[in-house]
Amino acid sequence: MNSRRWFVEENETNERIDKSLVKAIGESRTTIQQWINNGYIHVNERQIKSNYKLQEGDAIRVTFPPTPETKPHPENIPLDIRYEDNDLLIVNKPRGMVVHPAPGHSSGTLVNALLNDSHSLSDINGEVRPGIVHRLDKDTSGLMVVAKTNQAHLNLREQLQTRTLTRIYAAFVHGDVFHDEGTINAPIGRDQSDRQKMAVTDINAKEAITHFTVMERFSDYTMVQCRLETGRTHQIRVHMAYIGHPLVADPKYGKKKTLRFAGQALHAQQISLIHPRTSEPLTITAPLPEDLEILIDKIRKSR
Repeated sequence: MNSRRWFVEENETNERIDKSLVKAIGESRTTIQQWINNGYIHVNERQIKSNYKLQEGDAIRVTFPPTPETKPHPENIPLDIRYEDNDLLIVNKPRGMVVHPAPGHSSGTLVNALLNDSHSLSDINGEVRPGIVHRLDKDTSGLMVVAKTNQAHLNLREQLQTRTLTRIYAAFVHGDVFHDEGTINAPIGRDQSDRQKMAVTDINAKEAITHFTVMERFSDYTMVQCRLETGRTHQIRVHMAYIGHPLVADPKYGKKKTLRFAGQALHAQQISLIHPRTSEPLTITAPLPEDLEILIDKIRKSR
């Protein structure tokens, strides 16, 4: 079972642990209380009650109970497949689609669609995530590579680690990005004040590197192209916010006053890799989705 451990800070002192953990891990208060009663939550390695008042320096350890995984079923959902052979496929995921089944999203996912479309998918990640080598956020559109065989899956996973599989994104951000190009080299870890977010931090962080190039400037916005050298959770969203240019309509890291758009204005537009069987280079691109094109065209006309 997965677990998470952190220390209580001064501003959390005297707060009830069940109330604090609702904000920290995003579960309901009822669920938190059940976990406490069942011994999944400890403070200073001791079992506590739901009304325990936190003290500065307390060590909280949450052991997440296993969730029953049900095998996803095929669903007839149209897919925009940009490349496919016997080893892999590259699909253009629409904005709003979850990659694989999870609590609250048992159907309508990319995996459900893949099971209906493909005769074989790798099973290295189990029955719930067949073929999934990497992920995109629900409200990020664009290209994903999917493994059809275990051999291809292992090879693609190694390419992610060795950075021979590269991904380029189009991001529409707030503000006028001053430099034509640049590199953001800032480690990313769990946000200590909001456990549902990531942040640039030195605490339990991993190396994160994003290269960006300005593609077009508007009066109050900029279209940039971002190339990931590493692949951390929410990396582009966190890095662009860190340099003062959060993504348009980003609900987690963006501005409260922003343009109306269904999720962060981010699109994975290119994937380059070495084919796991032929060893030939393969690059696939996908145009900007219609919703993002409409948004940008509207800004151009209002300039």
